Amino acid sequence: MLNSIQQPILIYIAMAFSNMPHCILMFMVSFFILTLFVAALDVSDSPAEAPGPGSGGDGFWPLAKKHVVIHNVVSNKQTLNVHCNSSDDDLGLIHIRWNRYWGFRFRVNIWETTRFRCHFTWSGGGSHYFEIFNVWRDDNDFGKFPACSDCIWDVGRDEKDQAMCRLSEDSSDPYCFPWDDVLKV
Repeated sequence: MLNSIQQPILIYIAMAFSNMPHCILMFMVSFFILTLFVAALDVSDSPAEAPGPGSGGDGFWPLAKKHVVIHNVVSNKQTLNVHCNSSDDDLGLIHIRWNRYWGFRFRVNIWETTRFRCHFTWSGGGSHYFEIFNVWRDDNDFGKFPACSDCIWDVGRDEKDQAMCRLSEDSSDPYCFPWDDVLKV
């Protein structure tokens, strides 16, 4: 005969087994979501292959990996001072010597609203702003410019129309833009 403590435990176990299909379904859904989450993480130490010419990058996928590289090519060969930030990250003040590179990596957010705006200064060059990464320009497979996973920028080619030039991955002509000194909200 069961005592008063064993009887509720036995009833609880029987109820748990009677809801077994629900438990299995919950396990399967949880496992599927976990699998998707782990697949989105980049945990490998091996370098990723660069996309081939015209491949466009990965503009269709949220959380796409991006690498922005800034190359100092200012005409007077001065050190370039760069301060980049997004709504989530402030990368601090960086000093890039002439003809040197500096870069940062990030992932496009799930809402595809990621933007990085940089402030550029150098001796004899003034103070300029430019949106170094914008999803609609740099990660849109249907946009005017091809998407890039490695967005490499020559900074300071000239003071006007070609101040900022994004190098194309297929070694064709770069995509150049003037400074974006007007503050965008």
